[in-house]
Amino acid sequence: MTRNVTDDIPTILLPERVDSATSGSVGALIFAAIHPGARLIVDGSGVTWMSAAGVRVLAMAIHRAQELGTRIVLCSFSGPAADCLLVSGFAQLFDVAESVEEAKRRLAIHPTPTAGERLHLRRAAG
Repeated sequence: MTRNVTDDIPTILLPERVDSATSGSVGALIFAAIHPGARLIVDGSGVTWMSAAGVRVLAMAIHRAQELGTRIVLCSFSGPAADCLLVSGFAQLFDVAESVEEAKRRLAIHPTPTAGERLHLRRAAG
């Protein structure tokens, strides 16, 4: 797990496994980067396994980020880790990009929609 800063946007590269053994350190690293007005990329390109504990730490981080006005984009998740986000329904709540470059573009141009806005992208009733 590493933390890089490119284009003034911190990028956290997650470890291979994001589970109960690593979620504490993952959470600490992400929470340290959350502060009012910040932007953050969480790169999941190295993740091969994510448990419910991993999803939970990401959900807590997103919640805290919304409270403080930090914009977070998750990116580059694939395989079982992407499936975990999709099956849990959290992929609809998080701002998820295909790549670090796309995440940078989103953070540079577009404000991050709230969870409610992501759930109702088409402004459908319900």
